[in-house]
Amino acid sequence: MSLKRIIELVGSALLIGASFFTTSCAVQSSAKRDTVNTMQVSVPEQKMALFRHGQLFKTYPISTSKFGLGDEPGSYRTPMGTMEVAEKIGGGKPSGAVFKSRKWTGEVVEPDSPGRDPIVSRILWLNGLEKKNQNAYSRCIYIHGTAAEKDLGTAASYGCIRMRSKDVIDLYENIGEGAKVSVVRKRIPKPASEALATPDVIRAIPLTEPSIPVVMNAVDPPAVKPVWNQVGNFKTGYDVLEEEGFNPAHLTVLPPTEL
Repeated sequence: MSLKRIIELVGSALLIGASFFTTSCAVQSSAKRDTVNTMQVSVPEQKMALFRHGQLFKTYPISTSKFGLGDEPGSYRTPMGTMEVAEKIGGGKPSGAVFKSRKWTGEVVEPDSPGRDPIVSRILWLNGLEKKNQNAYSRCIYIHGTAAEKDLGTAASYGCIRMRSKDVIDLYENIGEGAKVSVVRKRIPKPASEALATPDVIRAIPLTEPSIPVVMNAVDPPAVKPVWNQVGNFKTGYDVLEEEGFNPAHLTVLPPTEL
């Protein structure tokens, strides 16, 4: 076999091996993506729901932006729509660990430390999947812990979704990269069991004025439907004819004569 043929065979083998390696990595990377857990951020309620296999698993108090909703660069607003967790940062760091440019500074702060509002504990970096949130990743929109825990439950952030340190650590441990996050303008749906246990109450509309019962006058006789064939001054057609001098006898119907 010529040297040229040997080189061709070796090259083909390397190409096939590289193709197999690339395919294997792609499958492995896809297999690591979290398709079990999803999150829904309710802006009206300032809560986040974690769903597992489509069933409500947990809820957390959160804060979205104090500047409202949007995805414009420099707006400090929280983007709407569906995103995904692109990167998880901070695993193993202590609760209250302060991050700057996604790096731990070595500092740890307590919740509600006066004059402090850093990103703490964990970071879930979000990537937009829709046109209306396509800038989320470049804007560094995170789900992250906050030292200002007293403000949770109200819109208080600068674009990110804030959580208590213990909650964001719990969320970090429960989800993987690729998990979907939806920011919506609606309330978190109740579990089916809870909805059945507490049906909506139907309330009667109160009357503007109390109803007054109608009292019948006991003195007046009850109304009686008139009977036209009773004895009285009512005149029949016969009476009218007789008064005018006609003999109404011929009007009497006689039985038929037998033939």
